[in-house]
Amino acid sequence: MTTVIQRIENAAIAAAIVLAMIAFAQPWWLLLVAFLFFDLSAAGYLRGPGLGAVVYNAVHNYTGPAIAVSIYLVLLIAGHPVVWIALLAACWAFHVAVDRALGYGLKLESFAHTHLGRMRRRARTAVE
Repeated sequence: MTTVIQRIENAAIAAAIVLAMIAFAQPWWLLLVAFLFFDLSAAGYLRGPGLGAVVYNAVHNYTGPAIAVSIYLVLLIAGHPVVWIALLAACWAFHVAVDRALGYGLKLESFAHTHLGRMRRRARTAVE
């Protein structure tokens, strides 16, 4: 049940980010364009599952977007609005939220074993 709640929670976060982009007259489509950029972190798996999980998990959590938006806010308070930093934070958080809503959690022993549980492959059915 907790996994379902976390997935719903993250879907709500993703939707809120889209609405915020629209409300602040930012290019909402940038969320989609930048989406796959953050998945480049999975390249760490080319060096092994341990390093892969560390690199993937470093990018696929909310710490990076929180730091980016904090930097944006500090600069804004200082009178230097650097909007691209806020957009980076929005795109990054959107990616994390959508991944979590789809069941892609932080990686544990293997790519398929996440903090949201084991990722399941869907059985393919033959169309006759």
